[in-house]
Amino acid sequence: MSFPRAVLALAGATVVATATTGLLPATAHAAVACTEAALITAVNEANAAGGGVVTLTPGCTYTLTAAHGNDGVNGPTGLPIITAPITLEGNANTITRSGASNFRIAQVSTTGDLTLKAVTLSGGHAATNGGGILNFGAVTLNGSELSENAADGTGGGIYSTGGAAAAKFTSSNVKNNTAHQAGGIASDRATLTLASSTVNGNAAIINPGGIYHIAGTVTLDSASVTANTPTNCSGSPSPVPGCTG
Repeated sequence: MSFPRAVLALAGATVVATATTGLLPATAHAAVACTEAALITAVNEANAAGGGVVTLTPGCTYTLTAAHGNDGVNGPTGLPIITAPITLEGNANTITRSGASNFRIAQVSTTGDLTLKAVTLSGGHAATNGGGILNFGAVTLNGSELSENAADGTGGGIYSTGGAAAAKFTSSNVKNNTAHQAGGIASDRATLTLASSTVNGNAAIINPGGIYHIAGTVTLDSASVTANTPTNCSGSPSPVPGCTG
């Protein structure tokens, strides 16, 4: 009688072990050390692997002192140009520019897809377009921010351009950026979506200061576009539905 009981007990243990294994969390990605060199290496490796998640050290400010990307057309970029689907998994992180050299923070190619989670990009300065981000592919911000970036051309926070380009902001901020035109966001023949996000305090020499839109589509869903100068969206070549001033 003891033998069947042992078999039943073993079978039960196997079922519990199997069920427990199914509940185990996925293996966590090791955080990238809080240095410029480590971040650049991690992004290069993710590009080479065809994409991946780059987990940042919580609370770290990654300071870029030099450009690490340049397509030969649009000027230097702090991070390597994003050519694959890459997520920067943050936790109160900032990626910023420091020093005399001017460069934007990030550029996304037509094959690239950049997602920022709890990450702020700041201090970028482009001689052309897109002080924070120049986007030809896909950009997604979740709980993130573009602030205090500058472009001598268009799109201080981000310049998103081309039929393949899409930018989506969820619970994110675009604030205190500057440009010749469109201090906050420029969406040129692209798709732009803002959900529960703000475009605030951006400034341009010529209007609009907040969102510049030409062709493509723009959707504002519980989004606030306020206190941008000289205007929020007025003067945009194409109207921005739901934006006034």
